[in-house]
Amino acid sequence: MLTLIGDIHGHADKLETLLQKIGFSKSKGIYRHPEMKALFVGDYIDRGPQIPETLEIVRRMVEEGQAIALMGNHEYNALCFHFQETEGGHLRKHLIKNIIQHYETLRQFQNRQEEYENYLEWFKTLPLYYEDEECRAVHACWDVKNIALLRNTLKNDCLTDDLIYESVKIGSPFNRAIEETLKGKEMALPNGNAFTDKDGNQRHEIRIKWWEDPSTATYSSISIEPLDLPDIPITPLPNTGFYPSEDKRVFFGHYWLKGQPALFKNNICCLDYSVAKGGKLVAYRMDQKELTWV
Repeated sequence: MLTLIGDIHGHADKLETLLQKIGFSKSKGIYRHPEMKALFVGDYIDRGPQIPETLEIVRRMVEEGQAIALMGNHEYNALCFHFQETEGGHLRKHLIKNIIQHYETLRQFQNRQEEYENYLEWFKTLPLYYEDEECRAVHACWDVKNIALLRNTLKNDCLTDDLIYESVKIGSPFNRAIEETLKGKEMALPNGNAFTDKDGNQRHEIRIKWWEDPSTATYSSISIEPLDLPDIPITPLPNTGFYPSEDKRVFFGHYWLKGQPALFKNNICCLDYSVAKGGKLVAYRMDQKELTWV
């Protein structure tokens, strides 16, 4: 039986409280449950005050068979930030905004370089998606075509060094599959409109509800963020599918939701309620079919 847990972002204290609330207990330094396994949907690092502690909890649970941990975009970004290009520089450029995003992780591993690089190696063992007979889980977006491509490309559902280099080749099908699976789908705003995101960056594209039919939506209704957007039909329509309402339940994180945790639809559940911005750390218990949070 699974309990799925949202983005932690270095909040080990909230993670321990949540694990205890859903019935896990600590034995020999590892959180265990006699009948349940945790499934983490990614984003263990950056932003929060207890990043090494978070990684230790999650990794030890995985190694002891008490959890499954998926890769989030922050783990992927950390790998690209670390990987060097053959001609110099890094796969994820060391721009100010990227350095700021990774700052807390780098600061907390200061003088612990070997330990940090060991975790980077561990990140490469994290699968990018999960599926069983009852549900699916992914960090940001379950697109059937993208997942099919990843199944045929990844090694045991994970990235290798060579695949990391392939993944940053802008415009390739593999690059698109990685970007959308870990970061979600986006849509350009009409007439050059823009907004400022949570980190102060100006953006001309919105994160969209990839489970909604764009042909019956507006820019306002399809945006995941509650923004002041045009309430007009989307044109041109994106050349992409959307997640069917009759398909398996799918769980994901990534989107920094606010307010009271709730299902979007009977088969659509986001577990990221902005714990790193004073929000909640959220879990969904499959045995009780309910959300739990701290």
